[in-house]
Amino acid sequence: MKQIAKKISLSSIAVAVAICCGHALAAESGTGQPWMNARLGAGERASLALQAMTLDEKLKLVFGYMGADVEHKKFTRLPEAHKQSAGLIYGVPRLGIPNLWQADAGLGVASQAGPDVRTGTALPSGMNTAATWDLQTAYAGGAMIGAEARGYGFNVLLAGGVNLMREPRNGRNFEYGGEDPLLAGKIVGAQIRGIQSNRVISTLKHFAFNDQETGRTTLNVKIDDRAARMSDLLALQIANEEGKPGAVMCSYNRVNGAYACENNYLLNEVLKQDWRFNGWVMSDWGATHSTIPAANAGLDQQSGFPFDHADYFAAPLKEAVLNGWVPPARLDDMARRVLYAMFEHGVVDQPVAPAPEKIDFKANAAVSMKDAQEGMVLLKNHGDILPLKKDARRVVVIGGYADKGVLAGGGSSLVYPAGGNAVPGLEPKVWPGPVMVYPSPPLKAIQQRLPKATVVYHDGADKAAAAKLAREADVVLVFATQWTAEAMDVPTLALPNKQDELIAAVAAANGKTVVVLETGGPVTMPWLPKVPAVLEAWYPGTSGGEAIASVLFGEVNPSGHLPATFPASESQLPRPALDGYPEVADRRFDVDYHEGAAVGYKWFDLKGHKPLFPFGHGLSYTQFKLEDLKAGVRDGVLHASFTVRNTGKVAGKEVAQVYVAPLNTRWEAPKRLAGFQKVDVKPGASATAAVTVDPRLLADYDAASKTWKVAPGDYRVILAADAGGSQAASTVVHLEAATYDVNGKPLSR
Repeated sequence: MKQIAKKISLSSIAVAVAICCGHALAAESGTGQPWMNARLGAGERASLALQAMTLDEKLKLVFGYMGADVEHKKFTRLPEAHKQSAGLIYGVPRLGIPNLWQADAGLGVASQAGPDVRTGTALPSGMNTAATWDLQTAYAGGAMIGAEARGYGFNVLLAGGVNLMREPRNGRNFEYGGEDPLLAGKIVGAQIRGIQSNRVISTLKHFAFNDQETGRTTLNVKIDDRAARMSDLLALQIANEEGKPGAVMCSYNRVNGAYACENNYLLNEVLKQDWRFNGWVMSDWGATHSTIPAANAGLDQQSGFPFDHADYFAAPLKEAVLNGWVPPARLDDMARRVLYAMFEHGVVDQPVAPAPEKIDFKANAAVSMKDAQEGMVLLKNHGDILPLKKDARRVVVIGGYADKGVLAGGGSSLVYPAGGNAVPGLEPKVWPGPVMVYPSPPLKAIQQRLPKATVVYHDGADKAAAAKLAREADVVLVFATQWTAEAMDVPTLALPNKQDELIAAVAAANGKTVVVLETGGPVTMPWLPKVPAVLEAWYPGTSGGEAIASVLFGEVNPSGHLPATFPASESQLPRPALDGYPEVADRRFDVDYHEGAAVGYKWFDLKGHKPLFPFGHGLSYTQFKLEDLKAGVRDGVLHASFTVRNTGKVAGKEVAQVYVAPLNTRWEAPKRLAGFQKVDVKPGASATAAVTVDPRLLADYDAASKTWKVAPGDYRVILAADAGGSQAASTVVHLEAATYDVNGKPLSR
């Protein structure tokens, strides 16, 4: 791993040197194009380039085409577009402004389906990366896929998904960062930073409240400003601050009556005015519904034509500008924002040139594997059945295509692997499929670690036969899968295809049954009391089989912690029945976020529900003690420090979590996550760590004044390993009344 880190570091230095040289050349070229002077700021360069543009050249920058052939539309891929890509926006060659080549992303450089699919390295799911609680791991994954994108000739990645898990049945949860604004915002922000370190623009998406796929193009989210700013928008705000993305992608859904891509409140007021976002807003593919309302409400670029009903930002926008319905200054602002991001993130100074032969796929696979290892969550380990002993004589592996590979999520984020689909033909075969199984079989990795044992595989289709086979084993490993995908939600949190029955039958036959879950998010586990060990492996990516085996055998000590609550049942959710399910085409309906900002563990705390596994939960092969909590206020800012002691016999990493609970005032929920640190500690040793608390996490948002207000009083600071109430230590601090602006900057104390 150190060699990989060194390689990434050296690569970054090389890019920096090349950019520096490119800047100097641009500045000294004397081309008569002052915007190519890299010594100038991005804003000044954008304004200079804009002044040299014609009306038609400005319009080019605000209209995007699909990059692949679209069978159900009368559309032919443009010759300049990369095959099987998400999109193309024409640049202005005479001014040195390159095209924008876009790839779907988040988990890697994705490809559209077809005969010319692009293979690449797949990171584990976003849920896995969030479960690492490690910003360095998130950054490294982003840097890896950003470098791969550049190698393939892309300069825009449609990554950066930060939609909070309000709905555990959401089919796209696997792409996102979980249920807490701080954790999701920090993790995805780090990944965006990593992507953009390669002079590749990343988006931040989906802006906003695209928290379920059922009816996503027609539903209307109802939420008030205060609750919005303290939940989904806070997650996006933190990711924007941490990652500084060049673009934001607005979502399909409506918010309080207006489509997100023509929503003045979201785009103009929140994003551009309050957060001072300088990049551009692109629509999701098919999310543009108008010309004049969308442009005036803050949409800067229509993306993915012909997915929309019309080319709203092509000839219709030109006519609207000429007639004054869209002010010329607004078109200038739209084009300037695109140019700003291109200059700011090196897209102009370091134009991409496809060189896939230079991509180091072996090193990239190792980055993916480390992410998977860091994010796998040991949910249960009764009797220390894990790690597996290498003296086992007979091991039975059941289900989950474990003899072939590991599962991936479906939809636009799908990365196609070298070697192809390990289990072709699974339904659905078409969008949002195909169902993909990456050719990294856990069975093979397990067999390699048990050369003297008999390791037998059964597909689990016949539960009685599987149970009979399991009865004679020293240990049984059941792999259970849940395929989730864009454009569809799962109807229930139960494992599909009667896998709960299979696990129950095998566990009844052999008390040493370990369940390995490959899921997009939370699932219910009616068999949990009968199973001694459960490992949540999420969708573990390109090297998933090897990563799973390394954790099962203790070569890697599991250190992932849940980024989302696992409910005991759907009845515990704010909406026990999924709104709009089953989907009916063109049906308009409301989704009322009556829980406000009490998302995930906050809802469970508020209602007193006991989850199956709490937010933040994660076990290890060693034991930790969290102690020596100290908290205090300096210059109005809350700081906390603590010690993590490894009281076990092996090295391991613990995620220490700091929560804050008000004693004299009322929040949306009893407590909030205020900080976290992942700490690596050797056996018998201890390490100290500290967190500084963002004042927004101690405040309520006041919509009338657009400020964050901290109420005076006492607050309990809690040190814990999860949100479930098993606190390790706590102390009380007193906070004075304080007011912060919309971005958390102090106004008064």
